[in-house]
Amino acid sequence: MTESGVRPPLALTMGEPAGIGGEIALKAWAEARAKAGAARADGAVPPFVLLDDPARLEALAARLGLPVPVKAVGSMAEGAALFGAALPVLPQPLAAPVTPGRPDPANGAAVIASIDRAVELVRRGEASAVVTNPIQKSALYAAGFRHPGHTEYLAHLAGLTEEPVMMLAAQDLRVVPVTIHVSVRDAVPLVTREAILHAGRVTAAALVRDFGIARPRLAVAALNPHAGEGGAMGREEIDIIAPAVADLRAEGIDAVGPKPADTLFHAAARRGYDAALCMYHDQALIPLKTIDFDTGVNITLGLPFVRTSPDHGTALDIAGTGKAGASSLIAALTTAAAMAARRRA
Repeated sequence: MTESGVRPPLALTMGEPAGIGGEIALKAWAEARAKAGAARADGAVPPFVLLDDPARLEALAARLGLPVPVKAVGSMAEGAALFGAALPVLPQPLAAPVTPGRPDPANGAAVIASIDRAVELVRRGEASAVVTNPIQKSALYAAGFRHPGHTEYLAHLAGLTEEPVMMLAAQDLRVVPVTIHVSVRDAVPLVTREAILHAGRVTAAALVRDFGIARPRLAVAALNPHAGEGGAMGREEIDIIAPAVADLRAEGIDAVGPKPADTLFHAAARRGYDAALCMYHDQALIPLKTIDFDTGVNITLGLPFVRTSPDHGTALDIAGTGKAGASSLIAALTTAAAMAARRRA
């Protein structure tokens, strides 16, 4: 908390300006205002400050007919004090005009600067957590960005020497892909005993620290159909995954597996664990997005600060149309605030 006893607000990055990030930020503030006006505490949206271009947000609000006042501020503290009356924005000027649905690499530097600034603010204690709007990686690559995605870039900014761990969370499911932004062909050799151990250790520690689960239960998915069918469909379960699970258990972590992935995500199975370790990206994301497409949250585990993000992309096809929903961003904001509060405690 600050010296005045007020918790610092969340720092929300701009994301891809030609995408839906600005629209859902405007709608999230409007939802916060509506709930405050109705004196409702259910799912209350915590205060946040957006790192973006105020002029483009004002134009976007006018275009979409959203009655959201936008106010440039000079600090996070000023933004927190203003949040009830207007959407506070720490100015991050753009280099080129924005056309919805058409990313411009000329704005890539501003997108990256927004992320850098948010991380710096939370590390200085001026923000309680970082929440990131979706980025368009192809546009950033054209601007010189050299990281596979947000997760890896934040790990770089934090100075991590180990691979980051990505968790996707919904109302009754948390999943952690052991391999992330690589093809399925490239993912298989990256499924190693050491990678599973790293993901399991970081996940278990985060469940205790950030989610308040005293004794986390991990379910570890198999890589092959039917968990390899005793080696008939692959030996990864026998040679890699089962030994990694044994190692986790030897360290005092409640882990079970390898479990066949096709029976790991139905309702009864989900009640048996707090998080599932999955071997590749889609093995984790398909069940989560099927169960709860609208309010999934992307969380980076193992960072020295809290970071969450909506579990969707830039949605260029609907950008600027007013169709984008803010549910996932609101879930990311509320999740970040809850995690930050637990860390403070």
